[in-house]
Amino acid sequence: MTEEASQNELSREVGLVGAVMMGLGSIIGTGVFVSLGIVAGLTGPSVVLAIIVAAFVATFNGLSSAQLAANYPVSGGTYEYGYRWLHPTLGFTAGWMFLCAKSASAATAALGFSGYALNLFNQNQATWTVPLAVGIVVFMTMLVLSGIRRSNWTNIAIVSLTLASLAGFVLAGLPTAFSNGTGNLSPFFQLRESGEVFSGFFEACALMFVAYTGYGRIATLGEEVVNPHRTIPRAIICTLIVTSLLYAVVGLVGIASSGSQFFAQATDENAASLVLVARQFDSPFVEKLIAVGAVTAMLGVLLNLILGLSRVALAMGRRGDLPRSLGRLNKSESTPTVAVIAVGIVIALLSCIGDVKTTWSFSAFTVLVYYALTNLAAIQLSDEERLFPKIIPWLGLISCLSLAFWVEPRIWMSGLALIAGGLVFQLFMRQMNRQHS
Repeated sequence: MTEEASQNELSREVGLVGAVMMGLGSIIGTGVFVSLGIVAGLTGPSVVLAIIVAAFVATFNGLSSAQLAANYPVSGGTYEYGYRWLHPTLGFTAGWMFLCAKSASAATAALGFSGYALNLFNQNQATWTVPLAVGIVVFMTMLVLSGIRRSNWTNIAIVSLTLASLAGFVLAGLPTAFSNGTGNLSPFFQLRESGEVFSGFFEACALMFVAYTGYGRIATLGEEVVNPHRTIPRAIICTLIVTSLLYAVVGLVGIASSGSQFFAQATDENAASLVLVARQFDSPFVEKLIAVGAVTAMLGVLLNLILGLSRVALAMGRRGDLPRSLGRLNKSESTPTVAVIAVGIVIALLSCIGDVKTTWSFSAFTVLVYYALTNLAAIQLSDEERLFPKIIPWLGLISCLSLAFWVEPRIWMSGLALIAGGLVFQLFMRQMNRQHS
């Protein structure tokens, strides 16, 4: 290896613990503070089982992502993998679904931030939720335009504060949960008005899957981790185990202490379910700790999502799949200004929906389609390129497509319409590019 090539590579300093911390920092946020309340209303105490099912699906997808990243270590994720191993149309669809999914996740994070911030300052008026959510999106977009990044030390600080707040919630809630006995834990499966049991459960699995999707960050660490072929898969699995245990414990304590309906209603009303549940523990300190942990985590999630979305929009703009203006950097060649502004506008508009279940469900459908394409790309790997048995991406593909259509029909129909609209737009962009070439 020449000295010049050596200088162009990142030093391998990240071990298993560091990779797991990065994974936790990318995952823990909106899922635990917002989505647990949503899925509790869908499936009741069996949310614990939904968490486990979603974790298995996430594991299949994570391992598929890891082996694709190991063979083609570029930014852009499945957008690039689709172009390389599938077809340009599927590559575009993956990028389009990523933009839709993560924009909806970012809107959910903004609404979650708003709900917890208002509760932190004892302002419970729902009328302020959307304006504050839009305001924080504008503020974070301006921060990204200024060149701010989330460092590893910042990530560790946010993860530590988040874990501390959730540990406080669990410890403070255990006495209430035990005093209530098993009353709030039965029936295990929530019956819907139609009398159906499993439709709510599988919808909950689909929605919980989104709460794990930050594991893709680990798959991008190929140049930074020690022994990446061994460390990255282990880090993904360890991260998902820790996250699923955390979700399960928090969900159980929340439901056992307050009941699944109260848990869900608290999320519907102001997107700050854990704070409202914590008020029943008679511990003002824990209530404030949860609010601070949630606000901090949500800001970190929002920052990461704006950064990630703008980079994918940049890549799609450069290739001509989106307007070329999105593929330009600013004068200092450090920030895709137009892409960042466009992403901020889309997130702000989605935040105006004001309903976290709608935004989170839309994110679930589109991200499941995205990872279905990830698994489809992993299936195309040759025997020399493949790191794991071929059954892994097949299980991931089947799981993603199965769960995607358990969300509400209005959500998946809107998602399919958006896919069709995106493909029409891509054809239009290609025609425009041919005329100007």
